[in-house]
Amino acid sequence: MTCAELVELVTAYLEQALDPETEQRFVEHLALCDGCEIYVEQIRRTIAEVGQVDPQHLSAQTRNGLMEAFRGFPRS
Repeated sequence: MTCAELVELVTAYLEQALDPETEQRFVEHLALCDGCEIYVEQIRRTIAEVGQVDPQHLSAQTRNGLMEAFRGFPRS
């Protein structure tokens, strides 16, 4: 598995939605690639932190900025 493939699959991995063979390849890559291991940990932390944000307490400017940022992510 390449680093680019791992990035494409990180959400499915964290949601435990990969088939066993792909998950094994993902885990093997993480064991060998410090950069991807750091990336996956950053995604985990981001999910944990964002999950604690109460949308009611965001300013309109912040909410709009986040929505624009999310819209800018490439979709597969």
